[in-house]
Amino acid sequence: MSQDSHTMTHREPEVWRSRGYIPHYHEPGMVQMITIRLHDSLPAVKLAELNRSKTRLTKLQVRNALEAIYDAGHGECYLRDPRVAALAQGTLLHFDGDRYHLLSWVIMPNHMHVLVRFVKEFPVPRVLHSWKSYIANQGNKLIGRSGHFWQREYFDRFIRNETHFRNAVAYIEGNPVKAGLCRSSEDWPYSSAKLRAVGEVGSPIGSAEQEM
Repeated sequence: MSQDSHTMTHREPEVWRSRGYIPHYHEPGMVQMITIRLHDSLPAVKLAELNRSKTRLTKLQVRNALEAIYDAGHGECYLRDPRVAALAQGTLLHFDGDRYHLLSWVIMPNHMHVLVRFVKEFPVPRVLHSWKSYIANQGNKLIGRSGHFWQREYFDRFIRNETHFRNAVAYIEGNPVKAGLCRSSEDWPYSSAKLRAVGEVGSPIGSAEQEM
């Protein structure tokens, strides 16, 4: 992966959109890490505790605290159901190479992380709406429920350079291990690490290099 690629430089995002409280970066061709969470994955009591301590924490500490809360597996964890997790993974893979290029992903019990490059013809909001609506509708049918499935907002982070890219892959694929769900990333069935281990997908580094 080349440091001088237009997608892996240190330049700041130029195209931002805002919906609700979180600004989002929308520019085709950039590699982004997207996090989508279930609607009940952040309990009100935990959010209140975090808000009380925000003034003495750095942004990184706040983000790490949030990640720890999510990894604790709060809420109904619909994605813990193998049928729903498989549905979510299949949904991500369905248009890979067409509407976007998947580089790394993991389906956790109450959230999913995706490292992805979007293409111009399919804007980020359109793709994410497609993912969320399909998984929610079909997932609710599988587990016999109705109502809210995802949080309204999502989190995105643009990838600045090769080091950031490698760290993002390591974080995403190591998430199940960090959360105590498995011993190695390749053991978690709903992730790029597992599919790579069995030869169904290639290296995220190699895939990114080929697209640059």
